[in-house]
Amino acid sequence: METSNKVLLQHFCLHHEVELSFIDSLHEYGLITIVVFNDDKYILAEDLKEIEKMAHFYYELGINIEGIEVIISLLLQNDTLRRELNNARRKLLAYESSF
Repeated sequence: METSNKVLLQHFCLHHEVELSFIDSLHEYGLITIVVFNDDKYILAEDLKEIEKMAHFYYELGINIEGIEVIISLLLQNDTLRRELNNARRKLLAYESSF
């Protein structure tokens, strides 16, 4: 298995001063993906920004895992609604410009 798009979990935790149990909790709540290969745990490189954001919520703002789950869900909903609104605006502008 190729590990070029993955980051060794231990390295991430050491670099960001994050506990392994925190990352395991994020995984248990389905917020991130952990890949196990040769008894080593990896996180996906594409998830790094989100994990860093969740670590900020947890360590610096004192928000528990359940709260982080709610925040992430609301942020995803917000992004979806923003895309839908932008699509509706484009369609409305196209409709108005045809008259």
